[in-house]
Amino acid sequence: MAAAAVRKREKWKWLLPSTSSAQTTTSGTLKETFRAGDIRLSPYLASSARPPRWNSRSFTCLLAIAFLIQCVSALPPVIRIGGIFREDQKDGSAELAFKYAVYRLNRERTILPNTTLVYDIQYVPRDDSFRTSKKACKQIDFGVQAIFGPSDPVLGPHVQSICDALDIPHLETRLDLASRTSARSELSINLHPSQEVLNAAYKDLMRFLNWTKVAIIYEDEGGLLRLQDLVRSPPTSKMEVHIRQGTVNTYRQVLREIKQRDINNIIVDTRTEHVHTFFRAILQLQMNDYQYHYLFASPDLETFDLEDFKYNFVNISAFRIVDADSNFTRNQLRDMEKFQPVGQSILNKSNIIQAEPALVYDSVMALAHGLAALDRGTALRLANLSCDIEQPWNDGSSLFNYINTVEFVGLTGPVRFKEGRRSNVTLDLLKLKRENLTKVGEWNAEMGLNITDPVAFYEGSTPNITLIVMTNEEMPYVMRRSERNLTGNDRYEGFSIDLLKAIAGMVGFNYVIEMAPDKKYGAPDPETGEWNGVVRQILEKKADLAVGSMTINYAREMVIDFTKPFMNLGISILFKVPTPTPTRLFSFMNPLAVEIWLFLLLAYVLVSLSMWVVARFTPYEWHDNVNGSGLGSRCHHGHHYASGSIGCIDQTLQQPHNTDALFDSEHAALASSNDFSLANSFWFTIGTLMQQGSDLNPKAASTRIVGGIWWFFTLIIISSYTANLAAFLTVERMIAPIDSVEDLADQSEISYGTLDAGSTMTFFRDSRIETYQKMWRYMESKKPSVFVSTYEEGTKRVMEGNFAFLMESTTLDYVVQRNCNLTQIGGLLDSKGYGIGTPKGSPWRDRISLAILELQEKGSIHLLYNKWWKDTGDVCNRDDKNKESKASALGVENIGGVFVVLLCGLAMAIVVAILEFCWNSKRNAQQEKQSLCSEMGEELRFALRCQGSRQRPTLRRSCLRCTPPSHTYVPTNHDVPPLHGQENGVMPMIELRKASIVHSYDLDN
Repeated sequence: MAAAAVRKREKWKWLLPSTSSAQTTTSGTLKETFRAGDIRLSPYLASSARPPRWNSRSFTCLLAIAFLIQCVSALPPVIRIGGIFREDQKDGSAELAFKYAVYRLNRERTILPNTTLVYDIQYVPRDDSFRTSKKACKQIDFGVQAIFGPSDPVLGPHVQSICDALDIPHLETRLDLASRTSARSELSINLHPSQEVLNAAYKDLMRFLNWTKVAIIYEDEGGLLRLQDLVRSPPTSKMEVHIRQGTVNTYRQVLREIKQRDINNIIVDTRTEHVHTFFRAILQLQMNDYQYHYLFASPDLETFDLEDFKYNFVNISAFRIVDADSNFTRNQLRDMEKFQPVGQSILNKSNIIQAEPALVYDSVMALAHGLAALDRGTALRLANLSCDIEQPWNDGSSLFNYINTVEFVGLTGPVRFKEGRRSNVTLDLLKLKRENLTKVGEWNAEMGLNITDPVAFYEGSTPNITLIVMTNEEMPYVMRRSERNLTGNDRYEGFSIDLLKAIAGMVGFNYVIEMAPDKKYGAPDPETGEWNGVVRQILEKKADLAVGSMTINYAREMVIDFTKPFMNLGISILFKVPTPTPTRLFSFMNPLAVEIWLFLLLAYVLVSLSMWVVARFTPYEWHDNVNGSGLGSRCHHGHHYASGSIGCIDQTLQQPHNTDALFDSEHAALASSNDFSLANSFWFTIGTLMQQGSDLNPKAASTRIVGGIWWFFTLIIISSYTANLAAFLTVERMIAPIDSVEDLADQSEISYGTLDAGSTMTFFRDSRIETYQKMWRYMESKKPSVFVSTYEEGTKRVMEGNFAFLMESTTLDYVVQRNCNLTQIGGLLDSKGYGIGTPKGSPWRDRISLAILELQEKGSIHLLYNKWWKDTGDVCNRDDKNKESKASALGVENIGGVFVVLLCGLAMAIVVAILEFCWNSKRNAQQEKQSLCSEMGEELRFALRCQGSRQRPTLRRSCLRCTPPSHTYVPTNHDVPPLHGQENGVMPMIELRKASIVHSYDLDN
């Protein structure tokens, strides 16, 4: 107990006149620290001198004076109060407003001259009622005489029940959902207007605006409870009320549904921190024009950024609690701003205090006024209370009664209570205008709604001016709705209709839409000069405005006025998409032109011949045939082959008397040869061209230059061919008969025309360009077959084929995006714009021009263009991008020619092999003097053998000319190279005898 007393004394001693450096209150893990140096006063607030240091004698005198004051005053010198805030409100505007109110009361001493308020602040987590109750009981143990908060609708009732049990006044600023007839808490003072009062204000405003269809958007269950009375008992019996729940993730979906239902009046109850997200959803769905009216339930609408909504006449309204226009509130906020360093944090960036901190400030002031009233009547006896001992405070009910009877002017206006509830509340009605949110009326329970500025609700739409608007039905500018039983302007929709609505709301007029009798915009007759179409209606004063796809040109500008153009365009050609060219079997040859293939063949022949000639000229491509294939190549029938390096041993060497033959054979063995024969040169060239190489390699510098240049040439050719091959095989190619307006003018197979009596026809008729004059002469000679009355008729003729339609690019773009079989040919032939036509000298021209410029700068016209051209849902899904991003699979029709070439090559090889077989068999048959059939049979049997030696055996036929006598010939050392294992180079003696069959000897074995 002694330790608790010390802690309690240390807790409250900072308010006593001392210079203690710091006093700290500890509650759980959270601390509330208040230092004397934490609040630095401005010169205005710090006018008094700094208190001197206190010694023990001075402190004794002060205690004596305080005792005398207590005997005279009914209030104790120190009254402790507690504040409970959520953890997310720590150092927030509500907590700072609570501290500032206590500081101001202790500073000025006008309300409580002899009493000092000391506060204790505790922080509780959201939706944790158990910890909240524990924090409230801890404050009661510390000896608080009143508790403020929390403002949470879940936590507040728990603290309220504890205060009711102990008769401690509980001051709240949360929204009370209980009705007037429901049971009330005995000792609860709530400064927030009840929801019943707010709903009454909403109903009066809805009744004044004559709403017939309303949508209510709420965010949580509390919002549903708050606004359910509007659904149960709407202001009028004919009012249709729709209620939808919307969160941060579903705002757009809910607003889109409301827009589809044609609901223009919306009541929004969302959290303050989510209002900016709701505003962004409104902008994204283009629900920010004058036809929509938003009534926000938040009392802090002034603190939000509404810059994006000021200039398009969107109706945004709200009721506020803080009377920011009164002089009292301005002075209070000015002094609060000087409260450093936390004064700026209490206020919003726009120097406007929010509703919750204002209510917290007024609640502290209400307690101070109640204590002052009690001070004048009776004495207040403090008591030690505890939640463990349910002993109520005897003077608690008296303090509550005095608070309930106070009346004063606070930041939230006149403050009066009736049974603990706020009574006779005055709410200010705010309306968004071009400048900012402006107060346009007041509401209170006695007088109801009082509109002080009724023109603000009709700004931009003056009801007493009606203009006749002439137009033509044309997609997507003016179209008739498919719904039945529609009358007036509701029968039409389209780009021009939406643009006209926006302009009418900005300029301020009503309108009636009518159609031109002849369904034309107007062109002068070449002979009489009389106008037709919409222009004629304006000239005859039958129309005030002309809207639609009406082009500004010289002829029309001479007779009527035009506003600034709202859309730029030009003339282009609408044509049917050409059919794709059929894929050829040999399409793999398409990457290179025919002349390139011919040049490639010529280069192949030329390089091959050059290689052959250069190889024969250079001495470095010749080599001796002492060893290897040089001798072997000269072996004929009747010789036998000895493997190893000896080569071919002629049987004539066995005859020692035939020395001439011996020397001839030796010279033949030592002769030079050249690998680059004519056939080998062609083989080398084709091998490198096919990127496969060959077994022939140039040795001389000249032949290597020829080979290197040819390799570089083949590298470029093969790379270029490979790069283009994929595109030619995968991209579907279209061949259009015309590519430009010049191609159209120079041909006669495809007819072409324009819209009759339109600006396009006038362009060709009055043009001085030779190409366009030529086209006009053609169209005039075909009149009236090439002129159409509507764009739909011209599009139909294009679809039938062999017809090109000259039309304006905007309408062409609309048609092309909805029909994949149509396309635009070439670019724009001219540049012009669409405008709104008015009579000469009309006062509406300049005002509408300014409205158009404003809509263009804000991007509203571009949004309308996307809405009617691209976002209608019936746009053609072309697969051009898919073809670019993903190659299509190749079929037989693409690369089937490669297989044909392969089969032809195989067939040619077989034919050549048969011819070689026949030719060789015939030659052998002639040399061996055998029949051709037996020779071919023997060769065929050998070729078809599946087993046996891979080497072709020596022919077994006898040769009388090659049969030597039985003599022995021993070659010399220089004639025969060393054998395996014979280092002295002496060849073993071999006896060669005459025989009918020549045998082969393997000298290595």
